Amino acid sequence: MKAQLKAIVDYGPLAAFLVAYYLGGIMAATAAVMVATVAVLVLAWVVERRLATMPLVTGAIVLVFGGLTLLLEDDTFIKMKPTLVYLLFAAVLVVGSLVGRHPLKLIMGGFMNLTEQGWRGLAHRWAGFFLAMAALNELVWRTQTTELWVNFKVFGLIALTVAFTIAQLPYMRRHAVPEQGG
Repeated sequence: MKAQLKAIVDYGPLAAFLVAYYLGGIMAATAAVMVATVAVLVLAWVVERRLATMPLVTGAIVLVFGGLTLLLEDDTFIKMKPTLVYLLFAAVLVVGSLVGRHPLKLIMGGFMNLTEQGWRGLAHRWAGFFLAMAALNELVWRTQTTELWVNFKVFGLIALTVAFTIAQLPYMRRHAVPEQGG
């Protein structure tokens, strides 16, 4: 159930955004992503009796930037939202690394055990990736049509993230803490 809930929380609002965009345009998509975001956060709370930090923070950003988009009838704000989220993720990783805490370790530590150097390097790699994604989002929304940006946001950003994740596997293997034999 936990994996299914995570998928719903992560991708439900994105799916609502895409469907609503093609049914009613960017303002309808903005309203739909806001409603879907609140709905998945409520669902997560009902099921787990807690809210993970990242969905809560991104949800707040969706509500603020979505609200500005609808209130001012200006899609600039919803198009800037991914940029802000990526910059926030990069900042958290860099600051965490500077103070000797590794946010990635908190998120992924249950799945893998890396050396201190491995966690630090992985954080820097992800921070660089998030900075590149922020720049790419800015480039696309400022130079392309809204329809192309929507498709890029829904499909392109996910594909790039999956590709980057896979590209990190050799690095993570090199910096894995050896399993202790028993």
